[in-house]
Amino acid sequence: MSTSDSPAAAYANFRLGQLSPQLKAFADGYSFELDNYQVQACRHVEAGSGALVAAPTGAGKTVVGEFAVHLALAQGRKCFYTTPIKALSNQKYSDLARLHGAATVGLLTGDSTINSEAQVVVMTTEVLRNMIYAGSTTLANLGFVVMDEVHYLADRFRGAVWEEVIIGLAESIQVVALSATVSNAEEFGEWLSEVRGEVAVVVSEHRPVPLFQHVLVGRTLYDLFATVEGDRVEVNPMLIKIAREESRYVRDDSRRPRSKSGRARRTVGFGSGAYGGAAHRSWDDNRPGRPRSLRSISRPELVELLDDEALLPAIVFIFSRVGCDAAVRQLLGSGLRLTDDDEQAEISAILQRHVAGLADADLRALDYDMFAEALLRGVAAHHAGMLPTFKECVEEAFVRGLIKVVFATETLALGINMPARSVVLERLVKYNGETHADITPGEYTQLTGRAGRRGIDVEGHAVVLWQPGLDPRAVAGLASRRTYPLNSSFTPTYNMAVNLVASVGRERARTLLEQSFAQFQSDRSVVGIARTLARNSAAIQAAFAAAACDRGDFVEYARLRAQIGELEAEAARDRASDRRAGSLRVLANLKPGDIVHVPGGKSRGWVLVLDPGTRDRRESPRPLVLTTERQVRRLSILDFPTPPAVAGRMKIGKHADPREPPARRNLAAGLRSKLAELDLDQARRAEPRTEAESAVRIQELRERLRRHPCHSCPDREVHARWAERALQLERENARLEARVAARTSTIATHFDKICQVLESLGYLVGDGGIQVSEAGRMLARIYAELDLVAAETIRAGVLDKMTAPQLAAVLAALVYETRRSDDSQHKPRLPDAATSEAVAEVRRIWREVSLVERDARLHHGPEPDIGFSEVAYGWAAGRSLTSVLSGTELIAGDFVRWVRQVIDFAGQIADAVGPGSLRETAREVVRSMRRGVVTYAPEIDETEGDDLLGEDLP
Repeated sequence: MSTSDSPAAAYANFRLGQLSPQLKAFADGYSFELDNYQVQACRHVEAGSGALVAAPTGAGKTVVGEFAVHLALAQGRKCFYTTPIKALSNQKYSDLARLHGAATVGLLTGDSTINSEAQVVVMTTEVLRNMIYAGSTTLANLGFVVMDEVHYLADRFRGAVWEEVIIGLAESIQVVALSATVSNAEEFGEWLSEVRGEVAVVVSEHRPVPLFQHVLVGRTLYDLFATVEGDRVEVNPMLIKIAREESRYVRDDSRRPRSKSGRARRTVGFGSGAYGGAAHRSWDDNRPGRPRSLRSISRPELVELLDDEALLPAIVFIFSRVGCDAAVRQLLGSGLRLTDDDEQAEISAILQRHVAGLADADLRALDYDMFAEALLRGVAAHHAGMLPTFKECVEEAFVRGLIKVVFATETLALGINMPARSVVLERLVKYNGETHADITPGEYTQLTGRAGRRGIDVEGHAVVLWQPGLDPRAVAGLASRRTYPLNSSFTPTYNMAVNLVASVGRERARTLLEQSFAQFQSDRSVVGIARTLARNSAAIQAAFAAAACDRGDFVEYARLRAQIGELEAEAARDRASDRRAGSLRVLANLKPGDIVHVPGGKSRGWVLVLDPGTRDRRESPRPLVLTTERQVRRLSILDFPTPPAVAGRMKIGKHADPREPPARRNLAAGLRSKLAELDLDQARRAEPRTEAESAVRIQELRERLRRHPCHSCPDREVHARWAERALQLERENARLEARVAARTSTIATHFDKICQVLESLGYLVGDGGIQVSEAGRMLARIYAELDLVAAETIRAGVLDKMTAPQLAAVLAALVYETRRSDDSQHKPRLPDAATSEAVAEVRRIWREVSLVERDARLHHGPEPDIGFSEVAYGWAAGRSLTSVLSGTELIAGDFVRWVRQVIDFAGQIADAVGPGSLRETAREVVRSMRRGVVTYAPEIDETEGDDLLGEDLP
């Protein structure tokens, strides 16, 4: 640990050694001085406390996790270092193995097991969760658990695992949680202290490398903020001026996307419109009159400009896999080269080491030549659809400074640490699977957090590309807010329920789940409601006291009045409902030629029905009618507040076309003539009367009201105003109490419903469902979204006599989920009749389980998806990569990820079912699919891996 020669620094170092001897020894191993927040957090850990450390990306929070490893080794105890993704686990393993020796450090992920009983083990969070449920002996002598990237707890699909681990770990284990900067760190820390004992919260908002914000307009880079009038910071006036200038060439409603007619749509499908880009995707940059300064810049021009401004290396975020790949092709087509001969030699060595084990045929199928050519030029894409091996090449080359620009999706912001000098955002709107939505302040913070390399860059830069219609004030608001709340996504599952009941019993399991962060946040939200309830209750008492009457009980009198009012309102609602139902009945039976009376709306009066408008049975009838003034209109149920009167009929000629003026004139004349013949008064219906039963009850209450002694009080209405105020507050309290009831014990109530389903299907048995059956023990080993459907499929024998490829196809249907953004025309198929029959049975089981869930008021899981089944079958049958991908729109990264999911699931099935043919077939699935690009990963080279650790350190 470097220190100054000053006496103050020397004394501080001496005191550190006295107060925190282990921290002193640990810090002396670094060539730089620890930041204050790092020292503070490490002291808490050395004192025996847990710690939540929230700091910006690149601020060095992993130092605290590494100090927990140091303490474990010093105390002769174990430390587990958990990460959310395998890539991070692999990197951290390499890091710690280099620091402490390979014999001391192990690795446990779904793909790799290295030295699993070591004193320090790096693992994915799911592995630790499974250990806790299984009561693994590996947990013996565990003293510390480091939870890196703990903000993954908010992840909708996997976040529950973090809470399961935090709740399930023994109380004696110190938890060190490392998080990105979140706006409710104190709340999260308070919950951790509640379930884990003392946990210190250490928050640092300081970025070690300052970040500067810019907007690129054409080829000119503007600061987003400018200092005006002394030290006041505002949005750059030049950007405001540019937006105003642009508005002269763009219509006022241009921020709204346009329909084919050219009119602005009422609903914006491309974010709020404040960040531009929606209506202008087809904007002609060469349109006469548009200033050259506002014309958009091409991607090759962008990279050249960043190079000229000394802003490389850069990460350019494009919220589209296709867009990232297209950007790389555009730079290749431009002939741009960003590397020198020495850098190309290093990149070539990285490529050779990473892909040496892949077959030439596989490399051709993966379009390796284009990938390698781009990488050699210093350009790459990075997204979830890439082959993991290719991504590792990009990551290693980038952190070594060999790659100058990476086009990435937002997944890079949540993965390994790849800092750059600058970050560019092409748009501030992204597709979220359902619609185009503005990115949030939290997402903006995560994305731009990559800008600025500690120890290399003096400052980082975030660049937003100008889009037509962009509002610079909205961008400034996005950049200046730091709201990134951590919200729980925890929900009990069937697998979680049987594991908890098996390990701690049903009642204890229920109590544990009530300790979840989800319930903690829900209960916290009730605190404000409780205050309102207390305030209202006091006001109710005061109002009733003010309403007191010397002639009798005015509260009783007020309640009688309120009861009458409620009954009358209810009767009115019933009448309105009856009238609507009556109107629908009449409209549904209309025929062309009917003469009806429209009681309301613009067409009020007598009309002739030209078309009853009843073809679409899913919607209310919309009759097309002709008025006596020769107007043709399409009516709706809103025009008939009461059932319409049908007075008679008149004939409409077969060839009468109401679109022609002569035909309308003749039909209107015929209508007026027919109306003169009819008795219209008799045809009109009377208003429905109040139901007799309601009328009798209302009359009885009115009689009681008149006989009440307070009825004759001269100050009755003064008292009534106070009483009505109290009754109004009582009604508000009833609504608030319902909200409290809905939020209190929500997790435990959901757990009860889960257990109800498990009892009904025989997974929990005994009085009150307190024991786990044999089927339940099988379910406890299946970790998938459709865990219960999978277990029911096994119990039904659907999988018993299948070959390995057939089993792979069926298992794929239980884990695969088509991307919501897919608009593929490829129609998935099943490979053979036996697989089709099995999948049909799986779908039947899914429907049966869904019905049981509906009865328990639970949402059902997704329907089995066969979109990957044919590919899984082919790969398990030994077909080549080229063969299985042919005719599909799958890209390499997706293929590898889903095959690994099927492999993992098949392994779970093998563990769950016990000895027998199905176990052997499931293991055959694992063996047959674990080959080629699916399992190939370069060896972790300890001598060359120093720079690809993703450290937060300088």
